[in-house]
Amino acid sequence: MASDNNQTENTPAEGEEVNRELIRSVIDALDEGEDKKLKELVGELHSTDVADLIEHLPEKKRNHFIEQMGEDFNIDTYTELEEPVLAKIVEDMPNDQLAGVIRQMDTDDAVYLIEDLDQSEQDEILKQIPVGERAPLERSLEYPEDSAGRLMQAEFIAVPPFWSVGQTIDYMRETTDLPDDFSEIYVINPDFHLLGIVTLNRLLRTSRPIPVSEIMNEDPNLVDAHLDQEEVARQFERYNLISMPVIDNDQRLLGVVMVDDIVDVIHEEAEEDIHRLGGVGDEALTDNVINIAKSRFTWLAINLFTAILASIVINMFDATINEKVALAVLMTVVASMGGNAATQTMTVSVRALATKELNPVNAVRVVTREGMVGIINGLIFAFVTGLVTLVWFHSLGLAVIMGAAMIVNMLVAGLSGILIPIVLERYKIDPAVASGVFVTTVTDIIGFFSFLGLAALFLV
Repeated sequence: MASDNNQTENTPAEGEEVNRELIRSVIDALDEGEDKKLKELVGELHSTDVADLIEHLPEKKRNHFIEQMGEDFNIDTYTELEEPVLAKIVEDMPNDQLAGVIRQMDTDDAVYLIEDLDQSEQDEILKQIPVGERAPLERSLEYPEDSAGRLMQAEFIAVPPFWSVGQTIDYMRETTDLPDDFSEIYVINPDFHLLGIVTLNRLLRTSRPIPVSEIMNEDPNLVDAHLDQEEVARQFERYNLISMPVIDNDQRLLGVVMVDDIVDVIHEEAEEDIHRLGGVGDEALTDNVINIAKSRFTWLAINLFTAILASIVINMFDATINEKVALAVLMTVVASMGGNAATQTMTVSVRALATKELNPVNAVRVVTREGMVGIINGLIFAFVTGLVTLVWFHSLGLAVIMGAAMIVNMLVAGLSGILIPIVLERYKIDPAVASGVFVTTVTDIIGFFSFLGLAALFLV
């Protein structure tokens, strides 16, 4: 297929990732100071692709790239960058330049840019922003991190209830400082209390003389500014929302959360759960070696401790193992099968707890279900592993013990995989972080103890 005539050489087509040739060309243009060539190379790229390009550049060239792009640099690129990369860029950027960038952003993006800076640096940057633009930023920064107040943008359209549809439309046409993207009009009283919401499609389909109060939704979905962003995302998903107004304790309208930010939250929360299940913290691919090693060390150390506990159980039966060497060959099979089964249950359970799908109402039913699944799989694999043991070692007694241990451990695996996350959640401990270590410890210890214990009773 012939390429688009407007497509710059080495520039990826829509949907393609940034390629090595483009990265090399950009680095060469930076080294040679060829601003025109640089802008030609990346001028047609989407902000997401530019962010990807920046992340692939050597650290020392990232701020240089932004400076050379000048006014042609898309401000939206900042919000697409990985947090470690963004933090370093912001740290190296002069305060007056950063203040200028913030003034071009929506409130939510501006807060994201500076929220991790020291308070003194935040104050210094905010001083360089006019009071009218500074106030909503300071208000958002007062709310807890990962709350709706931090996530909201302060730019929205609000009108009084007595305005007609015609007045509202004319206002939107004639006012220049409105948000770039919006889908709803907010109807408020003089105290800024939200009275209702009018969607754009309803507004445009209604005759001009009709007051907006007659066509507004008087019972919209609202969110408190202090609510955690994960719960906000859950409401968006539950009610199929594209935006939601944010209110304070006095029911006054503060801002609006948009669906594009919620998509980022959903991705972030899901990624966070997966990382925590693996004991790797909040690391990103752009983190350096030291930070990655530090984030992984803690849970590796805890895993070492739990592995020692499992080894102690094995050591309790050293005489039994010495008497029948086949036990050493087979005991890891029981523990491994239990560990994998528990991990399956734990993964589903942790995610269900995070999304509130698993709750006190259905907990007993779900726990019972997982126990039954453990028994069924235990019986199936007891037959399979017992048969393999019989063929391999020609010992009916060893085969029966293998099958019995498999049933016990698969049942324990299923129950521990769901009960441990539920108990941790009850005691306000993040199950995504702590479940893996506890579940692995239980399945290893029970697996070794049941198999070796039965062998000690009936074979030796």
